[in-house]
Formats: sequence, structure tokens, C-alpha cells
Amino acid sequence: MASGFAHGAGFLVRGMRMWRERPALMLLGIVPAALVLLVLLGLIVTLLVYVDDLVGWATPFADDWSDPWQGILRVGLGVALVLGSFFLSMVTFTGLTLAVGDPFYEKIWKETERTLGGDVPERGVGWIRGAIDGLGLIALGVATTVMVFAIGLVPVIGPILGPVLGVVVAGRLLAGELVSRALEARGMDRAAQKALLAGHRSTMLGFGAVVQLCFLIPFGAVLMMPAAVVGSTLLAREVLDAQAPVRLANTELPHSSA
Repeated sequence: MASGFAHGAGFLVRGMRMWRERPALMLLGIVPAALVLLVLLGLIVTLLVYVDDLVGWATPFADDWSDPWQGILRVGLGVALVLGSFFLSMVTFTGLTLAVGDPFYEKIWKETERTLGGDVPERGVGWIRGAIDGLGLIALGVATTVMVFAIGLVPVIGPILGPVLGVVVAGRLLAGELVSRALEARGMDRAAQKALLAGHRSTMLGFGAVVQLCFLIPFGAVLMMPAAVVGSTLLAREVLDAQAPVRLANTELPHSSA
């Protein structure tokens, strides 16, 4: 488990090397990531400005409560709301970025495939399918945020346990979505992808969790998104190459005639 997790994290490191080798290519991935980040930052700043008013509006029943209970409730809800918004922006960032920037990232993963050699799909998943997949990831991210928000309300352990579980769940979702690009381009549906990746869960988790943690660094998401696309392509190719001998061994050879 630990070795697989570390192996998965290493794919992001390998993806970051592309910044040195192909900086012009990687700069393409900054465009959609930067636009999405600016929108999300604007929404978060707006929330920070009005969080007290929003919490007060949502808890009118606590107006007559005595201290410290009123303060505990409203401060706790305010903190949970802010943390939830940060987490929501983190888990929806990838989906939004993929939805609006699929042509940019398709070029990055295709060029990564070419550096590896072998068969490279001529066509990607397409902008429409990429946008649909991105929106699906956003929906899953919202559901994960609700879970984290609910767990965060649990006294003492909630504020710690919630974000940890959130990073784990969101990281796994992110890794699956990024890796799916190279697999879908080869005609693999979700069921086939799930079967292919079944033996690589710890690797997928390590890759996705490390990417999510890097997204917490200020402006880290913008720089890491292109590297994550490269890393996910490398991961997909490793899994595919590992399965190739298995498929070959399972292929029945025709019987020679007497």
C-alpha cells in the first residue's frame, strides 16, 4: 500500500519535469487553469466579506442565546462554511478546468504519449465529452464537500477528520478523471477502465492525493494542473503497458493443421 502510494505520487514529480523539457507546451495548460482560479478566488473573497451576515441570516433562532453558546455556534458554522468553500473550490477546480480547457490538455497528453512512443490515439475524447466529464466531476466534488462539511461539524475530531477524508476522496476522483482521458481515447468505457485500474488503487490514490495537496498551495493549482495531466498520462501508459503481456498471453493461438 505505502509503496504503491509513493509510486503514484512520483507520477506528479515526473509530470513536473515536463516544465523543464517542454515549457511552451506546459504554458498552454496555464490558460484555462488561471481563468478558473480567478473566478473561484473572486467567489471565495465575496464569501469572506459576507460570511458573518450569511451565518447570522441562517441562524435567527440563536439571536436570543446567551454567550458563549451563540458565539460557539456561529463561529463554528462560519469556520465550517469557509473551510467548506475552500474545499469545494479545490474539488471543483479540476472539473471546471477540464470542462473549459479540454483542447489545451488534449494537446498536452498527446504530446506526452508521443514522447513515450508506441500507438498514440489520433483523436481525444472531444470537447463536448470532456465538458460532460468535467461537469460530472464537479457534481461528485459538491457531494464530497457536503460530506466534509457534515463531518466537520462533529466536535473535536470533525475539523481534522473531515478535510483528511476529503483530500483522500477528492484525490481518488481527480486521479480517475485525469487518467480516463488516455483510456477513453482508446475506446475504453468506464467499466473497462475500472477493471483495468482495479489492481492500482494505491497508485491512483497516491497520485490524486498529492495533486490535491499541491492545489492547496497558493497558485499551485495553476502550475500543477499541466503537470498533473502529464503525470496521469504516464500513469495510464504504465498500466496499459503492464496489461499488454497479460492480454497477449490470454490470446488463444490458432491451432495448426496436421
